[in-house]
Amino acid sequence: MRKKINIVISSLILFTQLLAVQIPDRFNDPVLIEAFFDGIISTHMKANKSPSGTITLVYRDRIVFSKGYGYQDIEKNIPVVANRTMFRPGSVSKLFTWTAVMQLKEQGKLDLDTDVNTYLKTFKIKDTYPGQPITLRHILTHTPGFEDGGLGYLIISDIDKAIPLRDAMEKYQPKRVNPPGVQSAYSNYATSIAGLIVSNISGVPFEDYIKKYIFEPLNMNHSTFEEPLPEELENDMAVGYAYEKGRFVEKPFEIITSFSPAGAMSATATDMANFALAFLNGGSFQGNYNVDGRNYTNRILQEATVREMLTQNFSHDSRLPGMALGFYESSVNGNRLVGHGGDTQYFHSDLAIDLENDLAIFVSFSGSGGSKVRSVIVPAFYNEFFPVDLSPLSISEDFNERANRYAGSYLFWRSNFSTIEKVFNLGGAVKVTPSSENTIIVSMGDESSQFIEIDENLFQKRGGKAKIVFQENENGEINGMIFDSMPFMSMYKASMWKNQSFNFLFIGFSMIVFLGVMLRLAYQWSIYRSLPKEEKHATTSAIVAAGLNLGFFIFGFIALTIDGDTLGSEGITPIFKFWLIFPIIATITGGYQIYQSVNVWKNNYWGIWKKIRFSIISLCCLFMIWFYYYWNILGFNYL
Repeated sequence: MRKKINIVISSLILFTQLLAVQIPDRFNDPVLIEAFFDGIISTHMKANKSPSGTITLVYRDRIVFSKGYGYQDIEKNIPVVANRTMFRPGSVSKLFTWTAVMQLKEQGKLDLDTDVNTYLKTFKIKDTYPGQPITLRHILTHTPGFEDGGLGYLIISDIDKAIPLRDAMEKYQPKRVNPPGVQSAYSNYATSIAGLIVSNISGVPFEDYIKKYIFEPLNMNHSTFEEPLPEELENDMAVGYAYEKGRFVEKPFEIITSFSPAGAMSATATDMANFALAFLNGGSFQGNYNVDGRNYTNRILQEATVREMLTQNFSHDSRLPGMALGFYESSVNGNRLVGHGGDTQYFHSDLAIDLENDLAIFVSFSGSGGSKVRSVIVPAFYNEFFPVDLSPLSISEDFNERANRYAGSYLFWRSNFSTIEKVFNLGGAVKVTPSSENTIIVSMGDESSQFIEIDENLFQKRGGKAKIVFQENENGEINGMIFDSMPFMSMYKASMWKNQSFNFLFIGFSMIVFLGVMLRLAYQWSIYRSLPKEEKHATTSAIVAAGLNLGFFIFGFIALTIDGDTLGSEGITPIFKFWLIFPIIATITGGYQIYQSVNVWKNNYWGIWKKIRFSIISLCCLFMIWFYYYWNILGFNYL
């Protein structure tokens, strides 16, 4: 009898073990893994014109797959090697900054809920919301409430134009546009503040701190935050490329020194795997080891700190992923991942850590199309190894009765409100419109998808897994939206005058009117010259106002053609400065044109239809004055 019981127990144990390793065992098949990634990566790199890439897959306590794709240097015919070729992880660098913060917190030197001004020495964050200071917890959850910015100073191409971290934080301090802890708005500035605090408290330059207390314990010998690269590493850096006019064009090494903690890192895929392994292993790397009778461990954090760091700390809605401390959550086929994506101009990366399945993936691809390649890898991996069936969604037959409350344009809180960068919001709205099928259509850029209501204010993509949730104000009105894939960037419902369609409609109409003025002048030149003095004066006012407003758009096109590619790294170049003189003069002349309209009606210069035409020109001038002012184009808002 006992023998039978033992056989049954052994069989159950064996069956349980087989179930437990059925899927993971596939990760121990290098041929299968390589074939899968080769198929996905090669296809998408070719389709999206990405010249180089690198990937590493971690399972349990080791790297099970790593490989480079394409060329580190096309002209020199140097291939990418995963454990040698360095890529730019971009904002994945932030995880190292936040790990450093947690190290100092673990040592009792930092408190996550203390006003960050306590730790700043040479300047202070402005007290925009009295009694509501920004804390490190706000920074680690992307909820400090800063506006965004970076034109000409976040990523640059000339190291000589970089300034020290402390000076940059004082010079480029953004406005606070929300109380802390209310809305998520991704912030490079806030992360850099955290890095400055690490340096202030440790007494060590930020780059040196990361090297000593994170890179060295994790054997990350091919990683650095230094810019330019140390001499011993510079020959291993993948060249950044852009695909222009049918070929790959080499671009300069991107300089992020002034905001180093937010994204200046360079690293190999295998070094990034070591970082992921430490978090999968509770803060230690390669376990404990014994030397001369003493136990050692390459530990960067205590297990309790790792648990705290990877636990959700903020979410706009409990039904969607949220923010851990620094790491953000995502859900792929029912699996909770924590990690971070990263983009520079020419490199696009992602680190995803799956604690439940003991997995981690790091990918990085270069080129302007590298972003699309990066975005497909993790979902494709989980669709292959952790597939789920999509249950059909039922559509509420009465949804159209309430669909209009969600309709409108939504803008990210991660945007600018106080400088010329505000104008970039004109092209960044997400539009929500009701459909005829009891769904809503969500449009971002050139992509549109239908979403089906599955719960109160919660929607899921038709035929897909993506979800969005809408926010309500105290009056029950919809005033915001969050994508499940971006818990670090909430959105607000924009007023009509912030909409692209509203602005472009009136701009288009105004340009037609102004062009009509100039054409009329051309074919009625003799009539214009013979006008009485007062009428000629008024007509001249309309001609000058129309010409200057047209000049704004004409020279804007010329400036973008000449210097548009360098706008992000160089900022407002001389040709852009010349261009921005037009709104100032156009506003002055536009104001004078409005004054002349009053005179035209008051003194009854012309017949009714001519006075109406003249007034329409004045209304167009009035709109342009508002446009220049509202979008911070008027004046020198780039200083």
